[in-house]
Amino acid sequence: MTAIASGLDAAGCRDLPVLRERGQREVFCGLTGIVWLHRRMQDAFFLVVGSRTCAHLIQSAAGVMIFAEPRFGTAILEEKDLAGLADANEELDRVVHELLARRPDIRTLFLVGSCPSEVIKLDLARAAQRLAGQHAPVRILNYSGSGIETTFTQGEDACLATMVPTCPPPTTEAAQLLIVGTIADIVEDQFTRLFETMGLRDVAFFPPRRSTALPAIGPNTKVLLAQPFLGDTLRALEARGATLLPAPFPLGVAGTTAWFEAAAQAFDIAPDRVADALAAPAARARKALERQRTELAGKRIFFFPDSQLEIPLARFLAEECGMVPLEVGTPYLHKEILAAELPRLAGIQLSEGQDVELQLDRCRALAPDLTVCGLGLANPLESEGFATKWSIELVFSPIHGFEQAADLAELFARPLRRRMRLAV
Repeated sequence: MTAIASGLDAAGCRDLPVLRERGQREVFCGLTGIVWLHRRMQDAFFLVVGSRTCAHLIQSAAGVMIFAEPRFGTAILEEKDLAGLADANEELDRVVHELLARRPDIRTLFLVGSCPSEVIKLDLARAAQRLAGQHAPVRILNYSGSGIETTFTQGEDACLATMVPTCPPPTTEAAQLLIVGTIADIVEDQFTRLFETMGLRDVAFFPPRRSTALPAIGPNTKVLLAQPFLGDTLRALEARGATLLPAPFPLGVAGTTAWFEAAAQAFDIAPDRVADALAAPAARARKALERQRTELAGKRIFFFPDSQLEIPLARFLAEECGMVPLEVGTPYLHKEILAAELPRLAGIQLSEGQDVELQLDRCRALAPDLTVCGLGLANPLESEGFATKWSIELVFSPIHGFEQAADLAELFARPLRRRMRLAV
């Protein structure tokens, strides 16, 4: 069933219409989050408890050769495990023991659930508790990366939500800024320099580069989200007393500027000092965006729901690149997290959830210049003559901040350029 619903609670967008759909979905596996999480936390290891298909997925998505000693692997559930002919817990204990003996550098081990492990009701939470007692001081946690989830980015959300209870309480009453969501190391370095220039030095990032360097979380923690798909993580942080700072996401010049300004306002930093700190990188970003804006202005774009990045991406493309969003679909529209984004998309058709056949019909009827979608839809649409952009590439690439604004726009200009060459 498809229904039009309105009445968002976010200020300024109460009358924004949202097309809510509940039907067949095209989703990518939540295990994919391991690809960027294992690069971020350099002393952690992600052990998927799943099938050979799970192993092939992670290996191909990460593009890492086995001899490179990646920080992920798969404990294979064989047919006898699935049939109940073997004790899966005994096999898991053996694999974990061998792994930690061979890799003494591992400080945190994540047991990652999959569709197969959930089908046989393997209790990974209990397994994590048991193994943690055997392998201290290694921290052993578990979360679900099952493909049954509504979007592949929920793998990161589940991972971070699992980590929140292990974070220490604050030792002082001083306010601290916590940046939440996986970003590239180079982006963290850029953000840190800008915060320091603004006069804000007590800034922590979650997840940290080392899984053991967990930030303190308490009532004086002020949270800025770097990613919009962290609903469970945000709830866990708020349960510890942390407060969310409403802000657009740091994509493009406008979004990044407003994101830093939200932090500055929360910490009573003078607007003039913020403007001085951001002036040079913002000017560089605007200049770098000029070429892509020329290519993208006036082009019509359609977003299928996939990553939950769709709304801030559409805002960036509309405001700073002159593109025309025809429909912006998202797997889940989180009103609190997107409160600062939604008013900037007035007049644009938003859809939440998915009925893939109906959305394909609308996409074909609108004939956009560019379609952003998951891998499962891209090739069929390309065969019909549509230019497409894989939404997963937008999660794998550094796209946050001023210095990456032109690179983000380039990701959308490239498929249009390719389509023009093929047309000739």
